[in-house]
Amino acid sequence: MTESQYRDEICRIGKSLFERGYVHATAGNISVRLDENAGGGYLITPTDACLGTLDPTRLARIDAHGRQISGSMASKSAHLHRRIYEAAIRFDPNTRCVIHTHSTHCVALSLQTAGHSYDTTRASENIEWLPALTPYFVMKIGHVPLIAYDRPGAVESAELVSQAIAHYGKRGAPIRAVMLERLGPNVWHDSPASCMAILEELEETAKLMCLLPRTPDPLTPLQIDDLRQSFKARW
Repeated sequence: MTESQYRDEICRIGKSLFERGYVHATAGNISVRLDENAGGGYLITPTDACLGTLDPTRLARIDAHGRQISGSMASKSAHLHRRIYEAAIRFDPNTRCVIHTHSTHCVALSLQTAGHSYDTTRASENIEWLPALTPYFVMKIGHVPLIAYDRPGAVESAELVSQAIAHYGKRGAPIRAVMLERLGPNVWHDSPASCMAILEELEETAKLMCLLPRTPDPLTPLQIDDLRQSFKARW
């Protein structure tokens, strides 16, 4: 896609998410990584912008170092998006889009599971935010670490997310999502459309967890291994 096409696609995705209730008011942000032959850097939604009424000409353009080049003031989450790209590209070179929302069931579940956040000092002992409930959750998303609460835009959260991406990538299970406690998910993939699909699957899985009276048994190791073999699931 050209830069102009990406601008239109960000607006289309934002409108779709807003109209279906994945975001509300001015919550959430979307970014796209541009190719070097298009000048590099990123497009990102402006701070305090409603994703349902985005103007493609007002999207913020920032360079690879986070300096703003044009457009309205970039989202306060711009640093987090940059750190996600930098970390994820090591394991998924085609990483192209990052979406952050305050999706209702994801946030609700993060309130219920506070205290089980990702800890770099004991990464191998971490409890998964969501168990392997459904085959499509395992196939399409994979592991989702819960990142302890910090204020929106905090540099410390961005660094912890980067460390989590590196940890899971090195163990052979690259992740496509993290859950920011009390704030919402950040997801990434190779296009805005595929990124939105990840978000939809994640919110649906969180909704199932919220609706169930108790945590069900997850898929068995044998069932998960079958998904790895058949669909290259990254678990």
